[in-house]
Amino acid sequence: MRILVVDDEVRLARGIQVGLQAEGFAVDVVHDGTDALWAAREHDYAAIVLDLMLPGLNGYKVCEALRAERNWTPILMLTAKDGEWDQVEGLDTGADDYLTKPFSFPVLVARLRALLRRGATARPSRLEAGDLVFDPAAQRAWRGETEVALTSREAALLGFLMRHVDEVVSKQQILDAVWDMAFDGDPNIVEVYVRHLRNKVDRPFAREAIQTVRGAGYRLHGNGG
Repeated sequence: MRILVVDDEVRLARGIQVGLQAEGFAVDVVHDGTDALWAAREHDYAAIVLDLMLPGLNGYKVCEALRAERNWTPILMLTAKDGEWDQVEGLDTGADDYLTKPFSFPVLVARLRALLRRGATARPSRLEAGDLVFDPAAQRAWRGETEVALTSREAALLGFLMRHVDEVVSKQQILDAVWDMAFDGDPNIVEVYVRHLRNKVDRPFAREAIQTVRGAGYRLHGNGG
C-alpha cells in the first residue's frame, strides 16, 4: 500500500518514511501543503499522514480542499497542537484521525492500520476474486482455505490488482502505486513481481487469474481464474 507523508520537519518525515517502509508500505514524502495537494491529486494513496503546520497550505486547508473535491483518502493528522478545539477543527475539515506530537511510532502504525481497515469509502474489509481473497489491513492472502505467503511488495501488488479487478492496468500504473515516486530503477521489475505473484497465487492452484494484456499491461480476472 502506498502512503503519503506530509511534514515540514525533514528528519521526522524521513523517520516515519523509514519506519513505514519497514512495515511493508511504499511511502512518498513531501514537505509543504502545496506539494501535498498536488501529490494527493496525482496519485492513488491508501492513506495520508498529514502534519497540521505546513508552509504553503496548512494541513486544515489541504484536508478541506481534498474533501471538497470528493477525495476520501483516509487522513491521519499529525500536530504539535494538542488543544481540544484544534482536534475538533482537524476532524471537522475532514481528517479521519488525529495524533499529537511527540507520538509513539507503534501507535501511529496502529492508527494507520485502523484507517486502512475502514477504507476511504464503504467497502469490504477483504478483497475477493473468486476463491482468491486478500486482506489489505493484515496484508494476507488465501486461495480457498490455503493461506499464501507473500512478501510485502507482492502483497502490495496483489492488493492493487484486486482493487482494479477486471481492469487493464499498465506497468506505469503499477509502478506508481506499488513503488514510490523516488523509484528510478528498471521498470521491468514489474514483470519480475508479476511472475513471482503468479507462482504463488495461480500456478500451484492451476489458475490463470493474472493475465498479460499484450501492449497494455495486466488484468486480474474477477472470477479468480
